[in-house]
Amino acid sequence: MESAYETCLTFELESRGLNVIRQSPLPVVYEGRRLDAGYRLDLLVEDSVIIEIKAVEALSRLHEAQIITYLRLSQLRLGYLMNFNVPMFRQGVRRFVL
Repeated sequence: MESAYETCLTFELESRGLNVIRQSPLPVVYEGRRLDAGYRLDLLVEDSVIIEIKAVEALSRLHEAQIITYLRLSQLRLGYLMNFNVPMFRQGVRRFVL
């Protein structure tokens, strides 16, 4: 289900003229070497904002830790955690700034 939300959100953002990269790889730098640890950003908008998409009953601390980790690894400052499985969408959006 998350992939459908990802596709639709990408369409909406691109139709507004924004550059969006889906499933962008996020390497880990360890001892000066870039390693592929399997991390993928759901959406990277304008090379500056991370959007992590969920469709779960409730967001957990694990989901928050995931986006914070992505922000730290990418050295970006702004991210959104979006849960589409809520009665009102604004209840499912959380903003993270480092």
